Parts: sequence; C-alpha cells; structure tokens
Amino acid sequence: MDDLYKELILDHSQHPHNHGTLADATNSYEDSNPLCGDKIRMEMKIENGVIADVKFTGKGCAISQASASMLTDEIKGKSLEELKHIDKQVVLDMLGIPLGPSRIKCALLPLKVIKASAYGMNVWDDEDEE
Repeated sequence: MDDLYKELILDHSQHPHNHGTLADATNSYEDSNPLCGDKIRMEMKIENGVIADVKFTGKGCAISQASASMLTDEIKGKSLEELKHIDKQVVLDMLGIPLGPSRIKCALLPLKVIKASAYGMNVWDDEDEE
C-alpha cells in the first residue's frame, strides 16, 4: 500500500494541482521551513465564508509540494468553518506513508500557510507541528 501512496505523492509533486497565482485573491500568506528550504505561498479567493478558489506556489521537497497540491484539492469549495477541522492528522492520512519528524514539518507547512492565509498569522499552535 505504501507504494501506491508514494506514487501519488510523486505524481502530485511533479504535476501539482492548483499551482499558480490568483489575480483576484482575497487572502494570501507565505512561509518557509528554514531547516530544509521548503517555501510555500497560498493565495485564496474567499467569498461568503467559502474558499471559492485556491492556488499555491513554492519550492521544496516532494512531500511539501504534494501536501500543498492535495490540500488545495481538499479545501476548494469548503467553508472556513470546515477548514478549521482540517488538522495534522488529515494531512498525514492524505499522504498515507509514515514520516519522520523532519518530513512531518515538510508535510505540515502547507497546512500552516493555508490556515494563516484564511484566519491570520496567529492561528498555528507549535504543538501541531510535533
């Protein structure tokens, strides 16, 4: 089963969904993981409390890029209230393979950036990264 998830991660990292910029974005945020060099920028168009569109740009390892791609697919069309329920475990389940501590930070960077873009900078609890 791990092989299937590895293929999915490679496909999302090589052919990311929702990659690019939004000219009419209402919210955006960018952050990086200085330990490994991952950098992600999320741009969202939020209308009436719903994520009408989302795009990302950035660079980094296959895990961070695949996570960003998968997460943008997951959140498009969801309400900001529904976004609150997407947490570390949702991301790890989406990726489907065991990750070490340094790779978990890569996987969770897109989630951190999405939530900061949607709600503001002070929504991330450092315990969520552990």
